[in-house]
Amino acid sequence: MLAILAPILVFGLVIFVHEFGHFLAAKATGVYAPRFSIGFGPAIFRFRRGETEYVLAWLPLGGYVRMASRHDAETAFLEGGSEEQTARAATDPDFDPDAMIPFGPKPVPENRWFESKPLWARIVIMVAGVFMNALLAVVVATVLAYHYAQVIYPSTVIGDVHPVASVPQLDQLHGGDTVRAVDGSTIKNWNQFQQDIFTAVPSGGVTITTQRGDVRIPLARDGSNAEQIAGAFQYNLAPVIDTLFPGDPAAAAGFHLGDSIISVAGHPVRIWSEMVTRVASSAHQPLPFVVRRGAAVDTLTVTPKASVDTDAVTGAVKTVGRIGAGARDPSHRQELTFPQAVASGLRITWTNAGAVFKVLHDITVGTVSVKQLGGPIAITRASVSAARNGLDELFYLIALLSINVAVLNLLPIPILDGGQILINVLESAKGSPFSLRTREYILRFGLVAIALLFAIVMYNDTQAGIAKLFGWVGKLVQ
Repeated sequence: MLAILAPILVFGLVIFVHEFGHFLAAKATGVYAPRFSIGFGPAIFRFRRGETEYVLAWLPLGGYVRMASRHDAETAFLEGGSEEQTARAATDPDFDPDAMIPFGPKPVPENRWFESKPLWARIVIMVAGVFMNALLAVVVATVLAYHYAQVIYPSTVIGDVHPVASVPQLDQLHGGDTVRAVDGSTIKNWNQFQQDIFTAVPSGGVTITTQRGDVRIPLARDGSNAEQIAGAFQYNLAPVIDTLFPGDPAAAAGFHLGDSIISVAGHPVRIWSEMVTRVASSAHQPLPFVVRRGAAVDTLTVTPKASVDTDAVTGAVKTVGRIGAGARDPSHRQELTFPQAVASGLRITWTNAGAVFKVLHDITVGTVSVKQLGGPIAITRASVSAARNGLDELFYLIALLSINVAVLNLLPIPILDGGQILINVLESAKGSPFSLRTREYILRFGLVAIALLFAIVMYNDTQAGIAKLFGWVGKLVQ
């Protein structure tokens, strides 16, 4: 049931909100909208209320609001056909003699056509879908923040600092440093430390004050590396074991919950990250651990197992040692007021939108491969996985996908909202609509671009399955 219901909820809600935005704006500006459809292709069911027919179609990969337009006959086939093409015959049982085409014989009044509206009204209609997706993302993130509260990390001690090649100044900060202020603002917990880095003025960089003095960290002019810098820091955890995984080296060696690690291989351990660093470089090598257990001190020998790890900052993949133990989590949840929850929802949505723009930029300049793009199958898998992990993760996925749809629809590609806005602005500046030939070329470019994008994401979604299939067939013929 999850495999069916989770994707329907994710796709359906995001698409419905986007198209509903276009629909409301069209109605508000007086544009005739004869069809509101969720999905493409043959209808599962349909009904008409007032002057609009509402459709649920079989292919849930999009949706549309059909608006009366004289200049989009080329793309009308994507929206079930133009008004004239889908006009009901007088013998049709659904024919309404008092309705406008396509439901009846009456012509669409001049002031109800999309092109009859001023430029501002047309832009409002086209931007409304993007606005509604952004609003959905903010609302969902706000509700999640208000309902599940905020996780507070009370520590202000740095546990570890990942090196960032473009910011060598980070090397001046070390595990064990206590953060006292950021740009002169006193730091009370790790959340505030991270947030102050995010909100620092890029042109001035950010000054981090510790017990050893000030360190000036430069920021990119557009602030694009603030997230990377904030992510380079890990908060401190005391070297106390709070979790043991059955069958892993630590449990097999005789560790107990609550053991406090004093040293590893003769090197003193003050913070959890120091132990992790020692273990990471010692896969398959026996290590003596000195631990305090109550009033007693004991020595245990552990041989870390090899594990593949991906650096959260650099993305580098390497083999590291692991003993199968977790630290005591000092975090706690703090309820938010509604204004605080709204601020959190806006901040999360803005961060997610910035991440989408960054990926698009990195793909454009070639620093990120198009292999990172996912399509309907990847989203379906993510939906099912999120649903299994709880409603909070499922709705966070909805918020994330919704802001993705909002940003991607702003791209200046014909057929997408951004492309249509650009065409209308250029036509307004030109003083007349583009010729039919020009519109045909624009449409072809848009269709090719979307088809290429769809082919890429579908290939990314299915290549692993195809590789497995060919591998299975190859074994059969050997």
